[in-house]
Amino acid sequence: MLHRTIAAPRAAAILFILAAATTGQAQTTDPRVADLVRAGKLRVGLFLPQYGRGPEGLKTTVWVETARSYAARLGVALEIVEHKTPSEAITCFKAGDCDQLFLPRDERAAALGEFSNPVFQFDYTLMVPATSPVAKILDVDRPGLRIAVVRNHASTNELKHHVKQAEFVYAETPRQTFDLLREGKADVMASTRIVLIEFSEQLPGARVLADRYGANNLRMVLPKGKTE
Repeated sequence: MLHRTIAAPRAAAILFILAAATTGQAQTTDPRVADLVRAGKLRVGLFLPQYGRGPEGLKTTVWVETARSYAARLGVALEIVEHKTPSEAITCFKAGDCDQLFLPRDERAAALGEFSNPVFQFDYTLMVPATSPVAKILDVDRPGLRIAVVRNHASTNELKHHVKQAEFVYAETPRQTFDLLREGKADVMASTRIVLIEFSEQLPGARVLADRYGANNLRMVLPKGKTE
């Protein structure tokens, strides 16, 4: 388990280990993955911001590279099934259209399938515009303050345990949540630190708070009965 937010050196080390694992013989005869071998592919459902698209196609993220290395280790092709929201990815998984997800074990997904040990950990924190007086997490729990959040995201569900007086302003994706903050329709944006740092570069003077209100312990999720 990782005990801190993944920084570039640590993420690089993880990817190196995963890549090294792919140099071994693919486990194509292992009965535990026989169904995937017969299908010839591993369908991994990712949702924003677990993947991204750029001019050259699918962007590399730690989720994409982990899925790619895992598929290579199994000796099958990787198919990334793209979704905008966690709920869409969960629906895909329940319908049998995805073989694997990356999720924390929480109330949304606890009964969904079989969970690995935690693979990544990302802090939950807040971002504020340059003129904001907010300096720490506790500063936001007051009437009249608007927090932009992604609907039904793990970071949102965790924040509800800590904030009782501020108003939550919902959007469906991280980009839409950021737009609420940039357009002045919210005073604060909540998400994972890695997401907020990326968006802060698009809002001059924006600050990502140093403290946190929890963490996203992401695990690999497989269908029931696929623990081995």
